[in-house]
Amino acid sequence: MWILDADLTAAFDRIDHDHLLAMLGAFPAREMIRGWLKAGVFENGKAFAPTEEGTPQGGVISPLLLNVALHGLEAAAGVKHRNDDPSVGITRSTGPVLVRYADDFAVCCHTRRQAEEVKDRLAQWLAPRGLAINEDKTRIVHLTEGFDFLGFNVRRYQGPKLLIKPSDTAVKRLRKRLATEVRALRGSNAGAVIAKLNPIIRGWATYYRGAVSYKIFEALDSYTWRLTYKWAHFRHPNKSKHWVIDQYYGRFNWNSGDSWVFGDRTTVNADGGVAHLVKFRWHNIVRHTTVRGTASPDDPDLAAYWAQRRRRVKPPLDGHMLDLISDQNGVCPLCRDSLISADQPPGSPQQWASRWLFVTRKAIRHEYLVTAGKAGRSGPAGDALRLVHSSCHRAFPERLGRKPAPFRPPF
Repeated sequence: MWILDADLTAAFDRIDHDHLLAMLGAFPAREMIRGWLKAGVFENGKAFAPTEEGTPQGGVISPLLLNVALHGLEAAAGVKHRNDDPSVGITRSTGPVLVRYADDFAVCCHTRRQAEEVKDRLAQWLAPRGLAINEDKTRIVHLTEGFDFLGFNVRRYQGPKLLIKPSDTAVKRLRKRLATEVRALRGSNAGAVIAKLNPIIRGWATYYRGAVSYKIFEALDSYTWRLTYKWAHFRHPNKSKHWVIDQYYGRFNWNSGDSWVFGDRTTVNADGGVAHLVKFRWHNIVRHTTVRGTASPDDPDLAAYWAQRRRRVKPPLDGHMLDLISDQNGVCPLCRDSLISADQPPGSPQQWASRWLFVTRKAIRHEYLVTAGKAGRSGPAGDALRLVHSSCHRAFPERLGRKPAPFRPPF
């Protein structure tokens, strides 16, 4: 198996406007999109610059326009489907297979010659669209050598064993970021370290939990422990290592028997325990389920299919919260709506850390609810621990004529 690992040169900056508008055909908003493309830009310290080609990189609609421009890339590469029906999603065994995400794509071929032929065909197909293959970043390799794609390393080892792992580049980038963040927090307290690192760890582990990542998670846990240990010694240079360990480490996670968890004993989290730093290996490995054929989230006829897929995706929460969600069938007992709605799961560790994960953790909280109008812990009265939306929690006491308690996100 040979791989054409390809990348496009400045794809967003060089899309041909005329060809893109021709691809849109009679789309109702075609003239509006033309206006966006031709609007021009103002840059700080520079004059107005017209936009004769390309789309703004980072713009909301730019990824969609790139997908429109690259529609037909599979057919140009020579990908053939069984019964000539792309919706089946099964390609013919004699042809190549193409996988694309934005402007990065990889083509699986049977021979090196086939990979070179695919590269030549794609170069000719891309030229009228104003696009070109980046020769410096494009290579043809055998699968036994492995290649990196979207932060993952794909490689076939001895025999039929194919493993997909986090790439070395992604791991080095994360280590550098963790070290930089901890170094910048040397004058802060343990709570600030936990608040800063937890979203990064959760986001990265959630993104890579679908690959062969457990050993890498363990190595990153060891690295993070060394960083926090050095931070603690820097903060207390006159204290012994035994004092530092007793002060900052302990069995702070109720669902784990690990007694080397970094925590802030002065802060209590929403579970009533000590606020602590999560570990990479606490995130279970969950294998990805391949999307059926050419199913698109934007197809209204497939709304039920995508809703079912998303219900099977476990959110990056601890086991206790997952059990509560399961017991409640994912429904808030006050408003009867879904507790978590992840219509568009993020596509990178940074998005997991900054957007979906933050919104999810902020939107729900632990609270003892009352079915008979009297608060209390689970007991003979039938009171029980439930998960509710924070907005429902604030509105519930008002409906009962009580002053709502202040909201604290469960970080």
